Amino acid sequence: MHQDMAAVAGGLAAARPGRGPAAADEAFLTLVVAGQLCGVPVLAVRDVLGSQAITRIPLAPPEVAGSLNLRGRIVTAIDLRRRLGLPPREEGTAMSVVVEREDELYSLLADSVGEVLPLPARDRAPNPPTLDPLWQGVARGVHRLGEKLLILLDVEQVLAIGA
Repeated sequence: MHQDMAAVAGGLAAARPGRGPAAADEAFLTLVVAGQLCGVPVLAVRDVLGSQAITRIPLAPPEVAGSLNLRGRIVTAIDLRRRLGLPPREEGTAMSVVVEREDELYSLLADSVGEVLPLPARDRAPNPPTLDPLWQGVARGVHRLGEKLLILLDVEQVLAIGA
């Protein structure tokens, strides 16, 4: 599912207003965290990065992996595995999906980043009652893609650490 970053960036650009899916659709950037397919609204995404050097931040909450430098800006890196109560990443590199909230940049660390998908709003389903309570708090619904369930992440809630 992992595509080269140029293709993902092209998909992000194509999904911007006026050039992408119909108004009834919302585009999502897919990513995988511990084998679970997730989606982030493409309009929240500012950049997609490969593996980056991350500097630990003393006394930060466990979900905060540290910070990285993106073209001179300090970006707080959030480990989605820790944020979602999943086992730590085995050896390997994480990809960063950079999002913006209140003029601050955050990097959501995922195992891999997939493609941009326009998803009809009418096909979205509410969170299943069996979804883990931690996930219930950060998911805004689900979308079935064949045999897989895409969990649509609410970026505001993902970033609301300790709230």
